[in-house]
Amino acid sequence: MKNIKVTLPDNSVKEITQGTTPQGVAEEIGPGLARAVVVAKVSGELRDLNFPLQSDCSLELFTGDTPEGHDTLLHSTAHLMAQAVKELFPKAKVTIGPTIENGFYYDFDVDTAFSDEVLMQIEKKMKELAKYSQEIFRSEISAKDAVILFKNMDEDYKVEIIEQINPDDVISIYKQSDFVDLCRGPHVSNTSKIKHFKLLSTSGAYWRGNENNKMLQRIYGTVFSTKDALKEHLHNLEEAKRRDHRKIGKEMKLFTFDSDIGPGLPLWLPNGTVMIEELEKLAKYTEKKAGYDQVRTPHLTKGTIYEKSGHLEHYKESMYPGMEIDGVDYYVKPMNCPHHHKIFSSIPRSYRDMPVRLSEYGTCYRYEKSGQLFGLMRVRSLQMNDAHIYCSPNQFKKEFMDVCRMYLEYFELFNIKKYTMRLSLHDKESLGDKYVNEPALWLETEQWVREALDEGGFNYVEVPGEAAFYGPKIDVQVWSAIGKEFTLATNQVDFVVPKRFGLSYKGENGKQQTPICIHRAPLSTHERFIGFLIEHFGGNFPLWLAPVQVAILPVSDKTNEYAKKINERLTDVDIRTFLDDRSDKIGAKIRNAEINRINVMLVLGPKEEKSNCVSVRRKISGDLGTIDQDMLISMLVKEIKDRSLTHS
Repeated sequence: MKNIKVTLPDNSVKEITQGTTPQGVAEEIGPGLARAVVVAKVSGELRDLNFPLQSDCSLELFTGDTPEGHDTLLHSTAHLMAQAVKELFPKAKVTIGPTIENGFYYDFDVDTAFSDEVLMQIEKKMKELAKYSQEIFRSEISAKDAVILFKNMDEDYKVEIIEQINPDDVISIYKQSDFVDLCRGPHVSNTSKIKHFKLLSTSGAYWRGNENNKMLQRIYGTVFSTKDALKEHLHNLEEAKRRDHRKIGKEMKLFTFDSDIGPGLPLWLPNGTVMIEELEKLAKYTEKKAGYDQVRTPHLTKGTIYEKSGHLEHYKESMYPGMEIDGVDYYVKPMNCPHHHKIFSSIPRSYRDMPVRLSEYGTCYRYEKSGQLFGLMRVRSLQMNDAHIYCSPNQFKKEFMDVCRMYLEYFELFNIKKYTMRLSLHDKESLGDKYVNEPALWLETEQWVREALDEGGFNYVEVPGEAAFYGPKIDVQVWSAIGKEFTLATNQVDFVVPKRFGLSYKGENGKQQTPICIHRAPLSTHERFIGFLIEHFGGNFPLWLAPVQVAILPVSDKTNEYAKKINERLTDVDIRTFLDDRSDKIGAKIRNAEINRINVMLVLGPKEEKSNCVSVRRKISGDLGTIDQDMLISMLVKEIKDRSLTHS
């Protein structure tokens, strides 16, 4: 065989025998890499490690701790789990097994209930199969032949999937020992590379998500490249359960849902309402400094405005049905932008007025399917931290960067240390369908956004096919203190709708110009953002955001009057207090305050009353000793005014 040249990421060139696999290249480089590598990229395309290299190419080798490698491990472990289920329960039928964030699941049609004990049996069998060092092979066959193959295996669900594909199309299958499954791949080359995995839970799931179909059994699992990484992930999962916003929200009496009101429609309790008001206060202050004007719009509007904007064409499934009033269809608003366009156009505008920044804290309504509803993260009633910026082309870049900088200000305030911005682009194949058919404008506008992000020094990745129908957008992914990922903020460019609404301003040349519109929501909806903050802080909010800031705890009834005076002083300076003047022991009062995650506790006894002081205890840092009343108030007022993160 002849030799071929392989170019490695450091631009070094390695000469190898034609037909050598990426695994073989890894073995030539070193035994450590050979053990750790799980997938390869050959000339820009992900490939299995046993893929034979036939011509000169570039080659990247990925270990399991890379995004590419981790995803490959997840895919491969899902197949290993399905193989284990088939060995333990031969009559089980396999359906689909995709990867999800840091995990995977697989749905099975099986009569046996997947109890915790059964999960342990499956996991044990997976470990046995992995140790057999089964080679994993990829092959490609026609969809027609695949139907025959899976019919002979009595895998009805696979047959149903394949029959929806053109019979002449070529599809890939993976085989390890006697187990065969559909998959695009890539997979690890040998099951021995799958070591550190855990089956997590089970649930029911309707086939294809349709409640009219059979209920299947779903198994969730995860895998990592090292024992320590798996251990850390499992710890974070437990911490996530402890910090679950639904659990903490109930404990802290922040919000509730009621079947008589309807699913996805949260009721904000007094404590939660405090948090909403504090966030609005922060955002309004921030926006006032940045030159925004506050507006208000109705919850209900004629459907013609959504015909004009294009939302009825592109967004109708996410809207509530129209209601006929006086022969006209009205809709509850799913977003504020058409209303803001009307406010912009209500008075003549000149280039001297630009940019115009309109902000609103209104409620919008979106029809989320019941299966997608999840606590505060996916709701049907949304309080929007919303705004629209109308600007000229030469103002666009600065305005866009200023919005992104506003994100970073908020991230610092809330101690959000990890984030990334996703530049969502159009898909040229979907023009005229999913996206407005303006190919030149798409390319031009996307380049504007790239330049703004590059000049601003922002960290971002490009994601094709996820733009809004009217323009490219930035979605901001953030990670909480325990590493949980959230989609939080958005910054969208609209080069379509202003023209449809006839929006204009008089340019310097005296001619009417169409403005560019930027849609932005730095704090997401209040629902999602508060859900994030609950989990991020574990309910231990900074003092300025806490529903109750200070608990006043008299040691006995003898100091109740002194406690009331302290309470009055704190209330006079707008500090939110809870006076616990019940006849309980002080230890019980402190425990109650800690359970309710009250940041500051003031313990008041005869000694404190005599010296006109307070004994201060902080939930996080513990006892701070005795402090003069005036000094305490000054300290707390400053901490609240500065919106400090300190818990000391």
